[in-house]
Order: sequence, then C-alpha cells, then structure tokens
Amino acid sequence: MTDAPRETTQEAQPARRPEMKVRPTAPIVPPANVSGNALMLVIAIMAFLACLTFGAVSMVRATAASWQSQISREITIQIKPDDDLDMEKALTEARDLALTFSGTRDGTIVDKAATARLLEPWLGEGLNIDELPVPRLVIVTIDEQAPPDFSAMRAALAEKIPTAFLDDHRTWVDRLVAMARTTAFIGTGVLVLVFSAMVLTVIFATRGALSGNRHIVEVLHFVGAEASFVASEFQKHFLKISLKGSVAGGFLAALFFAVAGFWQGRSIATPQSDQATALFGTFSMGATGYLGIAGTIVVIALLTTLTARFTVMRTIHEIDQIRSDPSRTDQLPDP
Repeated sequence: MTDAPRETTQEAQPARRPEMKVRPTAPIVPPANVSGNALMLVIAIMAFLACLTFGAVSMVRATAASWQSQISREITIQIKPDDDLDMEKALTEARDLALTFSGTRDGTIVDKAATARLLEPWLGEGLNIDELPVPRLVIVTIDEQAPPDFSAMRAALAEKIPTAFLDDHRTWVDRLVAMARTTAFIGTGVLVLVFSAMVLTVIFATRGALSGNRHIVEVLHFVGAEASFVASEFQKHFLKISLKGSVAGGFLAALFFAVAGFWQGRSIATPQSDQATALFGTFSMGATGYLGIAGTIVVIALLTTLTARFTVMRTIHEIDQIRSDPSRTDQLPDP
C-alpha cells in the first residue's frame, strides 16, 4: 500500500529540461583577417625603420662624443721644416715649452717612422722623411677641466720657433658638435615622419574595420553599450596587432645591429671594416641602445592603441550626431 503513492508521485513529476548552454560570444572585430595581417606588416616595417633610425642616431652621437673627448684631451704643435732649422732640437724645445704651462700633462714627439706611417695612404711605403719637406708634430696632452692658456702658448711658440703652429682642434670640435646635432635633428625628423605615417595608417585601418562592422557597432551602441566599451574592443584588437608588429620590427632592428657588430668585430683591420667604422662608427649600442629600441616598441604600441581608441570614439560621436538630427540621412542604412 505504501509503494503505490510513491510510484504515482514519481510519474507525476515532469521530466527535467536539459541545461541551456550559453552561446559563446564572438568578438566585435574579427581576430584575424587580411587587413589585420597587412596592418601588422606595415607596423612591423614602421617599427623596424624607427628602431633603425634610433640606433643609427645613438651610434653617431656616441662616436661624435668619443671623438670630441679624444680631441679635447690633446693639442698639436706643428713645426714646418726650414733650411736653418734643426728639426729635432725644435721639436724638443716646443715640447718643453708647452709643458711649462699649467694645464698640460704630457708631451710626445711623433718620430720619423710614425710620420711616415701617417703619409703611407697618400705617398706609399718606403718614404724618407729627410728628403721631403714634411712638417713634424708634437702631441701635448692637456687637462680637460683646466686647459692651458692657448693664446699665451701660441705667442710663446711663435717667438721661440717661428715655424711652429699650435692647433687646439677647436674647429674640429665645433664641426663634430654641429654634425652630432644635425644628425640628431635629422633622426628626430625621420622618427616623427615614421610615427605620423603609422598613426595615419592605423586611422584608416580603424575606419575600415568600423565600416565593415558598422551595423554591429550601431546595434550594440543603441541597445545600451557605452562608447567606451566598443572603443575598448577595438583597442584590444589593435593593441595585439601593434604589439606583434612592433616586437617583430624591433627584434629585426636589434638583430641587424647585433650581426653588424659581430661582423665588425670579426673583420678588424680590413679595408671594409675600416671604411664602415670611419663612416658609421662602431655598431655596438650597448644596453642603453637596446633599451631605447624596447622603448620605441612600447611607444609604437601605445600610439597605435590610443589612435584606434580616439578614432572609434570620434566615429561613434558622429553616429550619435547623425541619429539625433532628423534632417541628416547620410551614412544611415537603407530601410
């Protein structure tokens, strides 16, 4: 008697419905398409050019600073030969006279063999310095912080050795400073152009993505989605693209400098390496240069992300203006 009601109660209960599965939401912007891959390639190229420019400017400025420091530590006394002049005695007197001035540290006479080696690229080997009217040099090391009185030293040398000429290298220092400033200015201009081109590219890419997904954006916006939410979706999309592109371009630029530095280190004292060193300096950037490349990558990613966000916000604002003005029918979908 007790089993029948239980069976009736169990039969009266309705069957349980299967659990509803929430359909996975798709992103507003497609994660990968042809335009996204093209934009990633463009950003990679822009990042490579920007990092290459930054590294080149850093190299030139470091080389110019090294040259400037070396030139500022030395002055040169040049003595021209004369029939009545004892060259060796004049060289010794010029060195001793220069060392009497405060601010000088050491003096070195460039001997005949060293002078001949300096002239080998132009006159060839096997030179006899005694048979040629070649000026001789005295290199004087000075204190950079407290240099000597060059005017007084020049006057004293002219009085004691009329054919002596003091070169304090100020002309070369001024040229190096001007070259470094010009190079930095040109490099900054190139960076600005690269960043500007990248921003314009991102603007067009963002507008293209908005145009392809305009109906989705309008529906989301008018059912209550905030403009910041829609902008954040585009922002995430373009952030991923910019990070991939900028990292690839920065890595290629760093690899280029590393390979160039390795080649330069392995080919020391060869004509190709000497010419490259004379033209570009050393390809070793150090930790500061690679940190600068990393900073350039971050700047490119931020510029791309902010550009995409502002473009989306401005487009949604334009949509709101069109919808709020009944007289405007532009850019509205056909009924």
